[in-house]
Order: sequence, then structure tokens, then C-alpha cells
Amino acid sequence: MKSSQKYYLLLPVVILLTLVIGFILGNYFSSNSLSRKFFLNSGNKIDVILDVVDDQYVDTVNMKQLVEDAIPKLINELDPHSTYIPARDLETVNEELEGHFSGIGVQFIRMNDTITVVNVIRGGPSEKVGLQSGDRIVTINDSLFVGPEITEEKIMKTLRGPSGSKVNVGIRRNNSKDLQTYEITRGDVPVNTVDVAYEVEKGIGLIKINKFGKSTYQEFLNALGMLTQSGCQSFILDLRQNPGGLMDAAVNIINEFLPGKRLIVYTKGKSFPRTDAYSNGTGACQTQQLIVLMDEMSASASEIVAGAIQDNDRGLIIGRRSFGKGLVQSQVTLGDGSALRLTIARYYTPSGRCIQKQYEMGKGEEYEQDLINRFYHGEFDSADSIKQSTDNMYKTLLGRPVYGGGGIMPDIFIPRDTAGITSYYSLLLQNGVFNEFAFNYTDKNRKKLSKYKTYTELWNYLKTQSLVESIVQYAETKGIRRRPNLIARSSKTIDNLTQAYIVRNMFGDNGFYPIYLHRDPAVLKATEIIRNGEAYPQPK
Repeated sequence: MKSSQKYYLLLPVVILLTLVIGFILGNYFSSNSLSRKFFLNSGNKIDVILDVVDDQYVDTVNMKQLVEDAIPKLINELDPHSTYIPARDLETVNEELEGHFSGIGVQFIRMNDTITVVNVIRGGPSEKVGLQSGDRIVTINDSLFVGPEITEEKIMKTLRGPSGSKVNVGIRRNNSKDLQTYEITRGDVPVNTVDVAYEVEKGIGLIKINKFGKSTYQEFLNALGMLTQSGCQSFILDLRQNPGGLMDAAVNIINEFLPGKRLIVYTKGKSFPRTDAYSNGTGACQTQQLIVLMDEMSASASEIVAGAIQDNDRGLIIGRRSFGKGLVQSQVTLGDGSALRLTIARYYTPSGRCIQKQYEMGKGEEYEQDLINRFYHGEFDSADSIKQSTDNMYKTLLGRPVYGGGGIMPDIFIPRDTAGITSYYSLLLQNGVFNEFAFNYTDKNRKKLSKYKTYTELWNYLKTQSLVESIVQYAETKGIRRRPNLIARSSKTIDNLTQAYIVRNMFGDNGFYPIYLHRDPAVLKATEIIRNGEAYPQPK
């Protein structure tokens, strides 16, 4: 009787517990089932995954950093030229194309863990307050700024800043122990995209462009005007090592060389209908001889220029096969200040060819290996080693065959210049010996070198000096042992580059490039062709 009473007393409790447990388990499985269903049916799994990680992951996660790290991996699954730019890097990246940045206007190197001014940019903030080449920047805003921990990135971030803001620098000049303090008001500093424009020989002008930015076309017009005034009637456009940039700048420059109503380039993509760019007939150099220099690092907008000139039979392309980038990117700025550069279209040269080299989605490393493979296959040394498909053949206006895919093939191949290039020379280059020696030499002899009023006068003087032996001795102090046989083989090359660096310290790039390029095989070949009046393509 007692057990029966106990049973009836416990029965409601058991039933209640069963109901509670069932409710809990039901909610658990129902919740997980709904979660899985939402996950599987959702149009944006990434958001769902992030929410689940944020809500349920075993440890606390910095979700913002997780997203920041994940985005590049996502974009890397697309083509090799779509890219994500974090907010911290966007300003620097944009400066390359904007044509200016805000800073104090000096070029510097780090020597013995000290910021040393190599060049003061004309008209810039530093020149206005009296900074000079050779000054050592020891303090910035009253803080000591020397030592191995002071990186170039840290220097630039400290010296740059909003236009109109002020920065105090402590300068040691001529090895004086006393510091001179200057308050500099930051301002716009031009980023030149035209390295140099000069007369190679009588009547032949060379213009070297390092990238295509917002200021490039105006810089180009200034260079073209200067050369034309000096009597140049034929031109060499040096686009070697030029990675490209803004398409509009390239189109405007091509327009200067083409007669009216000639197709320059067209673009089209899945969401972007075909858009054509034509010349308008206002170009200043529609009939003059023209040669474009290219190499394996000439890409994008550089290839647009070369392709338009080649397909319209307006001039000759000299050098080596170009990079092969035929994709167009559009930059989308995101809410946090970062940006996405997304491939939205392909561009095509006037004959209809797309020169984009082959790639597989998500295999950027293999794509980047292409240039190395081309080097090992001997393509930079012999035209016979070039591996380019001839399946996609097109015709220029005169009927010359050209090919799509894999870059622009030059009309005249020029192998890389290996004359005087030895392991000893390469060691000097890799260790920055040329730059350091040239600066020290300039610094010690600045008063004497300042007497020469033109770069040619200074160059003629330097030819009389024993610079090769001097730089070899300097290299020994850096732990690079003397190699007599290799030095003898590289003697002319070492001497030429040393002279060019010293002249650059006094006259900038306007003095550097005429010396650096005066023995350049591509420039010499271009000059010869123009001299003989052979720069106009002939039908085949």
C-alpha cells in the first residue's frame, strides 16, 4: 500500500520532467534543423558562416580582422589582376596614379641608419625653407629618428601628411655636430610619370614614361613640346618596365600620333557593352617617324599604346615580347576606406586581338611564374625561343600578321643587354653599392661638382676620373671582395652606371638617363632605323 501511494505521488513529477526534457530536446533539434535549413537555402552563405562563428565559436574571434584576412583569399579565386586593397594601403596605391602626394618634397636614402637627403624637389616645401642635398635628418618633431628600427615605410608615413600641416625636422649638415631645425609646411609634391625627355641625337627625341597616371598626358605634351621646339622631328617612346595604369592617358597619347577616325582600342565585358575609342585627328605628330620600345615588364596601358601603333601601322615596336595583360579593372571604394579593383572587361587592339596571356581562375602563383619560365626558356635572349601561339592570327591595316594572346610581339627583337654583366657587377647592384658610393662621392665633392653648369660638362669631367677603382675599394669596405677578371669584364658598365648615379645627384633624371641609356642596344637600334628613314611599316 505504501509503495502504491509512493508511485502515485511520483507519477506527476516524472511526467513533468519528461515534458520538460522533451521540450528542451525539441527546441534544440528544431533550432539546429532550422539553422541548417537557413544555411543551405541562404543566398549569402558567407554572412551566415560569419554569424555562426561570431555566435558559437569556442573562443572569442576578432571578426573584423577575420573578414579582412578572408577577403584577399576570396578575390584570389578570380583572375590574377582583381585585387583587394586594405584601407591602410589605399592612399599610397592611389598616389601612384593621382600624380601627386602631400609631403615635404625630398628624395632620401638610409645610410648608416640615418635619413640622408639625396635630392630636394624643385618648388617643393623643403626647397622653400632651405633644405639641401646631403642633409641628414636626425630628428622629426623633436624625436630622435635614427637607428636600424627606422624603416623607409616609417619615414614616409612620418614625413607625409595632410597639405598645410607642419612638421619639424632637425638637420645635420656637412657633418656639423650642431643641429639646424626647420619647420616645414607640407604641400603637394608631384609624382612624375615622364622620367625624361631629351634629344638622343640631332632631330631624334626620346620620351621615357614609367606609368600612366592622371598627370601623364600633360607631362607628355610638355615633353613633346620641348623636344619639338628643340628641332626633334622623330620620336622614340620608351615604355620599357612600364606596368601600365589609366587607359585614358594611353588613349590620349596615342591620339597625338594617329590621323583621324582610327580605332585605338575597344573594351567589352559581361556587364559592359563594347566601347570604342577613336582618334580625333587633332594629334600633333601624325606623320613623324615613331618607334615604341617595350620589354617583358611593359603591361596594360603600355600594351594598348603598342597595339594601337602596331595595328594601325603607324610605327615600329622594338624590344621583347610584352607582359600580356588585356584585362580592364574598375576600382570600387568600400565604406571602411578599403577598395576592390575588379576586372570588368577585356580590351582589344584595333585588329581585334586580346593580348591577355592564359590564366586559370584562382591560380595566381602559376600566372606569376610565367615571366620566370620565359627567362629560363631563353626568350629574353633569342627570338627563336619565344613560345607564342599562332592560332589567333589577325591583320594590321597593311596586312601584316599579328597574334592574340601572350602580349605584343615586337617588330624587331632586341635581346637583353648582357654586355659587361657579371656576378661581381650584380653583387654591387644588389647591395646598393652604386647608389651609396655615388652619394658619398657627391657629398665629399659637392662644391667642386657644383661648378659644372650642365650634365654633359659634369659627365665629361667624370670620364677623366678613376671611378672604377674607387668603387671597387668602397665595395671592399662593404665585404665584397675584389674579383680582377670579373671587374675587367664589367669595367665599362661599372664606370657608366657610376657616372650616371653621380650626375643624377646633381642634375636629377634629366642627367641620369642620357648617360645610362647612351649605350643601350634598343635605343641605338631605334636611332639607326630613324636615321635611315625606316620607321614606317611596310606591307607584307
